[in-house]
Amino acid sequence: MSVLEKVKELRDVTGAGMQDCKNALKENDNNIEKSIEYLRKKGVLKAAKKSSRDAAEGLIILGEDKNTLNLTEINSETDFVAKNKEFINFCKKISEISPKADNIDDLINIKIDGVTVKDLIISLVSKIGENIKLRRFKKILKENSKSAFYVHNKVNDKSGKIISVIKYVSKKDESKQLATNICMHIAAMSPMALNEDNLESDFINKEKKIIVEQIDKNGKKPEILEKIIKGKLDKVINENTLINQKWVIDQELTVNQAIEKYNKDNNDNFEILDFLKFKVGEGIELKKIDFSEEVKSLTK
Repeated sequence: MSVLEKVKELRDVTGAGMQDCKNALKENDNNIEKSIEYLRKKGVLKAAKKSSRDAAEGLIILGEDKNTLNLTEINSETDFVAKNKEFINFCKKISEISPKADNIDDLINIKIDGVTVKDLIISLVSKIGENIKLRRFKKILKENSKSAFYVHNKVNDKSGKIISVIKYVSKKDESKQLATNICMHIAAMSPMALNEDNLESDFINKEKKIIVEQIDKNGKKPEILEKIIKGKLDKVINENTLINQKWVIDQELTVNQAIEKYNKDNNDNFEILDFLKFKVGEGIELKKIDFSEEVKSLTK
């Protein structure tokens, strides 16, 4: 077995980083069993064990360069660790290097001072004592457009509990305030898509099925039922699409109507092209462990 194959096997068994495995094998004459014990003594295996634990706290990180804008979610097990200085410094580094990545696999393999992000996470887990995960990453290409963002519950200008960003076009510099307000609206109202065309068909079909099952059909003509179903479905679509939602600043208007009013008053061509919103822990289902099971797990 080659040295590279042994490194791979040791990584598979321990979950430790590439450099840690290389060092362990070097110190133990390429002996797998001795290397596992070596890593255990160094505390690296402790980090690997923690990787199975739930991590639903943490921070959302904004990365930006002249061509792209991206969001990354970095999770920890507790909010206490999310406020840890070393965790925040790690997040700052991710913000700085994230524009180089196109996806999360790229991001975890980028090197910072010669060490991959993946291995930096393992070292951080060993040091802090909690599971830390790079959960998701998404980017927007600016492509001759403008961008704005809003950070909610911020730790600094590029990290917080919620970050929303928009990509837009506009002729006027004054439109930046409207763009920022729309980002705040997105953070508060959590639209699923920009408009109806961008909503997933599965979502629309599921909602329509629920409406059909719930409405009272007794004595109603088919054409009346169809109108009722359409009206209720339109309401669901409006509530979940950004441009059709009620504008948080003025509930008498939709977001689209607010934009139209701004354009008319300012002779502008403001238009939202795309948006992103990440909220810490969004969609994570925490495993429920009863007290006796938790005690058992701690004794293993």
